[in-house]
Amino acid sequence: MNKITEGHTVKRFDEEMLFLHRLVLQIGSLAQDQLRRAIQTLNDKDPTAARGVISRDQALNDLDVQADEAFINLIIKRQPMAKDLREIITISKAVSDLERVGDEARKIAQLTIQIYDTDNSPPNKQVLRDINTMAAFVGDMLEISLTAFDELDAPKALDVIRLDSELEEEYRSALRRLTTFVIEDARTIGHMVDVVLGLRALERIGGHAKNIAGYVLFLITGSDVRHKSLERIEGQII
Repeated sequence: MNKITEGHTVKRFDEEMLFLHRLVLQIGSLAQDQLRRAIQTLNDKDPTAARGVISRDQALNDLDVQADEAFINLIIKRQPMAKDLREIITISKAVSDLERVGDEARKIAQLTIQIYDTDNSPPNKQVLRDINTMAAFVGDMLEISLTAFDELDAPKALDVIRLDSELEEEYRSALRRLTTFVIEDARTIGHMVDVVLGLRALERIGGHAKNIAGYVLFLITGSDVRHKSLERIEGQII
């Protein structure tokens, strides 16, 4: 291979990798928007808007398929090795997690329909308060994880992993508060089940943000940080 051809090949590979990188950010932006819209349907008590969120999920699925096709074609054409292959694996896993964020946002939109498109009386704002609190929390986690991916920023990725521990505590606290509501008024038990499903969807979105942060650290360091304690991860990175 002469230098001109080699240079062209490397340039084309870089362009293809940049396309995948931007595709992740596009999917991430859409997933974030789906989460925001789903929460807004709850706050607005708007089942019609919730159905719009659900139908819009197909756009995320289409991008997921597009990304898979791009991964396969790139691997077949370029047969990447070492760090290049690690980057493709990272991008592939990030796309998968972001598509699942969209799935969880869809569940929240379905919750809006379940609560407000029936003849049952809706829950009071106090019961739904924790959903908004957790939605803001996991929204921040998702934003930071995408920034860490875009900038290959290890400290930001570590921030997301630290926030996941706080999220778990927030989730447990929310469940305790809901239990208190049921004890005080047994009529809220039906709404409690609905709200728990919403909280669980948000907790999973936080988990996907944490996964993306872990992929970033894998790309930077070459070390798989899954199933490692925060202390061990910090010891490797800091």
